[in-house]
Amino acid sequence: MDRRSFIRGAGVAGAGAVASSLAAPAVAQGNITWRMVTTWPKNFPGLGVGAQRLADRITAASGGRLTVQVYSAGELVPPLQSLDAVIDGSAEMSHGAAYYWQNKSPALSFFTGVPYGMTTPELTAWMRYMGGQEIWDEIYDQFGVQGFLSGNTGTQTGGWFRDELTSLDDVKGVRFRTPGLGGRVWEKLGATVTNMAAGEIFQALQSGTLDAAEFVGPYNDLALGFHQVAKNYYMPSFVESGLATELVVDKKKYQELPEDLQAIIRDVSQAEYDQVAADFYANDPRALKTLVEEHGVTVRNFPDDIMEAGAKASVEVVEELRSSDDPLVKKTANSFVEALNLVRTRTEKIDSPYIQSRQSFLKY
Repeated sequence: MDRRSFIRGAGVAGAGAVASSLAAPAVAQGNITWRMVTTWPKNFPGLGVGAQRLADRITAASGGRLTVQVYSAGELVPPLQSLDAVIDGSAEMSHGAAYYWQNKSPALSFFTGVPYGMTTPELTAWMRYMGGQEIWDEIYDQFGVQGFLSGNTGTQTGGWFRDELTSLDDVKGVRFRTPGLGGRVWEKLGATVTNMAAGEIFQALQSGTLDAAEFVGPYNDLALGFHQVAKNYYMPSFVESGLATELVVDKKKYQELPEDLQAIIRDVSQAEYDQVAADFYANDPRALKTLVEEHGVTVRNFPDDIMEAGAKASVEVVEELRSSDDPLVKKTANSFVEALNLVRTRTEKIDSPYIQSRQSFLKY
């Protein structure tokens, strides 16, 4: 995909356009139109396409009784203000990642991904069967919104670096785009960390404002064009092991909907959570093949001392939150760790040995 074909949607709309777009949602003959603002560029693989598909599925499943109109990053509000748009009533829905809002509560990062944390199926188990959703509801109740997991990228890649990393010393002073608790881990390793929306990263890399950047993985990164600026591609990410996206809705308006429309939003979000994960699993390998064979990208693993230091820093970050003065932050962190310590036994005793055996012995 041509990077420019969807990146146009990442620009911030002018004040006049925003004011015009913020008119009250249309209601005619009992039908409702809701606005979904997103953090993703228009037609963005996996994530932006997933947001549009989720909106289309809600519209179709409701027979048009609830029509969802999607506004890509910058079309209605700046990308990293999409949650605020729901909180202040400028939109009814936002589609993004909970760790973008960790300034509102550090606990929100647990509902996107935690360094050296849960894989996709582990996170799904915590959220659906081990109390994760209920704690998330408590956090978002403070802001008058309701969150639903809406997609999952699986384990991400570690990022694009201009220069090869040979040891932990090479991390010192690197200007690195990476968000969430993972950003705090990289800061502990010596990097200078910033967060920015997808559509802003390429220019920052190209101009030299950034030395390195990570977003998701090959499927997204190919479209964003990072390979044009940096050729050292590190994987896997040790700070983003099973990253989830979210659909957030105005809770009062959601609760005022008929029960069947509430169920449609909830169930379509769950279906899209699984659909997006499948999309990434299918298309990340294809994109990686293109990056290596057609664009000369070098795939590398992080040196062991970086991986080890990252694990130590990850424990420090999470332990700080487990002893937080904020009861909900403390509750979230403790619930996450307790769930991880249980579900990892299945992953490490069954899944991991199987993968290792397949890698060693299966030859086609």
